[in-house]
Amino acid sequence: MFKKILLVLLIVFILMQFFQPEKNISEITPTTDFIMMNNPPEEVAQILQTSCYDCHSNNTKYPWYNKIAPVSYFLASHVNDGKKHLNFSEWGKYNIRQKAHALDEIIEEVEHRKMPMTSYISMHEEAAMSNEEITTLTEYLDRALGMTELQQERAH
Repeated sequence: MFKKILLVLLIVFILMQFFQPEKNISEITPTTDFIMMNNPPEEVAQILQTSCYDCHSNNTKYPWYNKIAPVSYFLASHVNDGKKHLNFSEWGKYNIRQKAHALDEIIEEVEHRKMPMTSYISMHEEAAMSNEEITTLTEYLDRALGMTELQQERAH
């Protein structure tokens, strides 16, 4: 009985390899992208691309192990969930209130080291932010938040 279960599991595992989830890869950077729209300093853009964009944009740089199911399904689910909360590629489509909320949330998540997630950092050490990078990013985002809130006030 145990051998039959193992055989069925092996067959399911092999079949899963032929049915992979859709990849989150875009050939172009849209004009609605956060970096394109805000033209942050190079250091800030680099931090965002290294630590945030894989899960929060329309272009994920996949590791080699993404080709193996069920890992590919886990990563697809993780990226889709990340984009649901914040998608830097769609930044220009957010209204002023959504932008202010997103900036506030990013600052809080980064300052409390909730983002990037520990599980992501364990596989992508380069995504871990130093205290200096956290300060650089949050100071920039705090200024952007101030500008967004000013725009929000003018809209009322």
